Amino acid sequence: MSDAIELPRAPIGEWFDTLVSWCTDHLSWLFDGIGTAIETSVDGLTDVLTFLPPLGVTLVLAVIALAVSGWRLSLFTVLGFALIDSIELWDDSMDSLALVLVSAVVSTVLSIPIGIAAARSDVVSRIVRPVLDFMQTMPAFVYLIPAIFFFSIGSVPGVVATVIFAMPPGVRLTELGIRGVDPEMVEAGEAFGTPPNRILTRIQIPLAMPSIMAGVNQLIMLSLSMVVIAGMVGAGGLGGVVLEGINRVDVAKGFEGGIAVVILAIYLDRLTGALGEGPGMLRALFARGKATRGAAPREVATPSADLVG
Repeated sequence: MSDAIELPRAPIGEWFDTLVSWCTDHLSWLFDGIGTAIETSVDGLTDVLTFLPPLGVTLVLAVIALAVSGWRLSLFTVLGFALIDSIELWDDSMDSLALVLVSAVVSTVLSIPIGIAAARSDVVSRIVRPVLDFMQTMPAFVYLIPAIFFFSIGSVPGVVATVIFAMPPGVRLTELGIRGVDPEMVEAGEAFGTPPNRILTRIQIPLAMPSIMAGVNQLIMLSLSMVVIAGMVGAGGLGGVVLEGINRVDVAKGFEGGIAVVILAIYLDRLTGALGEGPGMLRALFARGKATRGAAPREVATPSADLVG
């Protein structure tokens, strides 16, 4: 029986290592600028979140929850963040919240334009789709390796790895939402002579907003899931607490860190989910009061004038 044919080993890892080394040698100025911007943003947001005492921050977050979602989320915010303060994880939670918010903002700013471009061009969609598949299926730990090479350790590689890991659902759901807009609505805008950019901003994006907000919600949840992993590269926050509990086999410490992550996750999930569902309590009360005062009727612009003008 003849020997089995052995295929030559493909040096994919060596190629990637060469690429990382080349980027480190020739693009250090770019990575230094990105690292400085991220670190400044995270530190500044952390300072804002820790400027007030825990009770003051809790009240601010509770008022935001009341305005956006309603009294149930507001009550949960007061109880949940009071619990975080009582188990002495307030500073770590604010560090993690700053990391998540910065990562979510960067992911949103990058993913929505890419999703819009993919929705408006089949060529872009065909290019983006396999890239998103790669980004979603690659283990999250792998992103930390080049991030450490480019940005050393700290909060910056954690944010970079989180952005890469969290972007795909934002891109996919933005594209899905815009492609799902009723074609008759777009054709009606075109019939009035509306420019393509105004059709996008006045018709497609507003109608696709529930799907876009669902993508933002998902990328925020994925950002939170990276908190613990980011703790492995010195990002600190609750990830560091959970990692310390794992290293010391300290069940109590690990569980408390996990509970704090869950509270942050529920707050951000309900808050972003409510943004696309309708008015919150304060906005509903304001609208009701305005209606009872009997505001004078105003002339309603025609759809063609609103779109073309």
